[in-house]
Amino acid sequence: GIYVCAKCGHELFSSRAKYEHSSPWPAFTETLRGDSVAKREERPGALKVTCGKCGNGLGHEFLNDGPKQGQSRF
Repeated sequence: GIYVCAKCGHELFSSRAKYEHSSPWPAFTETLRGDSVAKREERPGALKVTCGKCGNGLGHEFLNDGPKQGQSRF
């Protein structure tokens, strides 16, 4: 399936990129498209992530915290 922004319906993530993580929120390794989200550095190793269309807050991208070395976790 496709995960979309709750505010505007913009397509964000594919269920193929979802994986189990210890956090209580869904975790993804990548966005659906390059324009799915916008990012800005919040602190070293963590980017603030918003919807690429409407700017709705989506959480963070944690760099090098994915299931494989070098992958990020959204």
